Amino acid sequence: MKKSIYLALSGLLMLTSCDMDINEDPNEPSASSVTIDLVFPSAENFIADCLGDQMFNYSGFFAQYWDQMPTANQYNDLAELNINESKDLFNWCYTYLYAGALEDLETIMNKTDNTATIFACKVLRAYTFQLLVDNMSDAPYSEALKGTALLNPKWDDGQTIYEGVLAELDEAEANLDSKAVMNVTDPLLSKNMDQWKGFANALRLRMLLRLIDANINAADNTAKVQKLVADNNFFTNDVAWDVYDNADGQYNPWYDAYRSLGTKNHCAAYPLVEYLKLTNDPRISYVIKPRSYDNTYVGQIPGAKTVEAGWLGLSTAQYQDTYVSNIDYSVMAAAPIYLFTQAELQLLIAEAELRFNNDDAAAKAAYEAAVSYDFKSRGISGAETFLAGVRTGWDNMSDNTAKLNLVYMQKWVALFMRDHMEAWSEARRTDIPALSSASGKDIISSPNIYNAGDFIEPAINYSEGSLAERVPYPSTARTLNPNTPTAKTLADKVFWDVK
Repeated sequence: MKKSIYLALSGLLMLTSCDMDINEDPNEPSASSVTIDLVFPSAENFIADCLGDQMFNYSGFFAQYWDQMPTANQYNDLAELNINESKDLFNWCYTYLYAGALEDLETIMNKTDNTATIFACKVLRAYTFQLLVDNMSDAPYSEALKGTALLNPKWDDGQTIYEGVLAELDEAEANLDSKAVMNVTDPLLSKNMDQWKGFANALRLRMLLRLIDANINAADNTAKVQKLVADNNFFTNDVAWDVYDNADGQYNPWYDAYRSLGTKNHCAAYPLVEYLKLTNDPRISYVIKPRSYDNTYVGQIPGAKTVEAGWLGLSTAQYQDTYVSNIDYSVMAAAPIYLFTQAELQLLIAEAELRFNNDDAAAKAAYEAAVSYDFKSRGISGAETFLAGVRTGWDNMSDNTAKLNLVYMQKWVALFMRDHMEAWSEARRTDIPALSSASGKDIISSPNIYNAGDFIEPAINYSEGSLAERVPYPSTARTLNPNTPTAKTLADKVFWDVK
């Protein structure tokens, strides 16, 4: 019942708390009678809805978790990276994040002096701008959300935004009254300030690692990471928007959107399936279905739905949906939307312990805690056996490089069906999974040349590069704001991706 109430409340507020005009004055929202107590869950819902629906879908293609089902055509452009500004891939999220989440948060902060509520707003604001930067690199920031006073805000570079919101977080926490209690409804973390501080620290850790790898104030930022890990003040469990039920009108938004299409659109991608098989990972059964006629798991080469049958010497009819493993949508019917998982957090800690503290024991403990947590969260047994595996056991790795690569690969696995946006971002930051030098056609002909888990350039690829490195600017911004930068392609990297 509680979930239904929260879902109805947040859905109502998405319609009333802002009119979807990104230039609307946040001090004069369209539903002035709505109190800040009710606006806060609306902001949370806007963020979760973007992350768990549209971003979840396209990042699933970019992270090579899934591909377009052979007999469907809904996402051919995503599978084949046929995306430019005219495709409007990011329009919906851009509007929801600015005119929805950020405007709601601005309204709240302008109407309260409650330091606990302001701090939580700043955490969500930092999270939202992180999403914007990780998608587009640049975004309106310093001049954004000024309403009619500034209708055409400038676009700031990603480094400015990252450093800006991190400074905002520090300031809000410094001003935090230890006795303050949030004065808004909070379905995400139930007004638990320890959890909000832990969420903020995890967000800092995530963003600082990107700044370090971009060689931006690396020494200072490394010291900050070391302090975060030493203090160990992070959230427990997951930070998840858990308001959905398996019932009409209450479904998880990604599940509801693709259920309503009435067509199976997703099949498992070859890189994920091959890596899960190589490592004897029982999580392969979580949402991936074995082929019905031989009970084996087979992934599709990315971007290959129209050509793979020919490579295999099959007719189109022989190939179809039965040849590749389907994705089981039903698992997602009431699934929460994950803003930050405990598994990701522990794997970030493992990386920091290994890279910056040279503490093998602490890194191992965090790695094993992450994998164990992810197994448990999916209701799958066998974590202990998995962690002793030849290819997945910490002590079986030959050196620190192999251990770090294991951390990165297991993060990719653990974020599957959890946070695809973060999986795509981390793959770009770390270059793990690596990009295979072999083509999809060569891999089908000679599977032994393929290193299981490596990304594969889409067989049909309209992008200028091998993989998606960013999303184009939204055409909405191009139309409404003359300060929108020159158009970018999928091949243009975000600011922190310097490798």
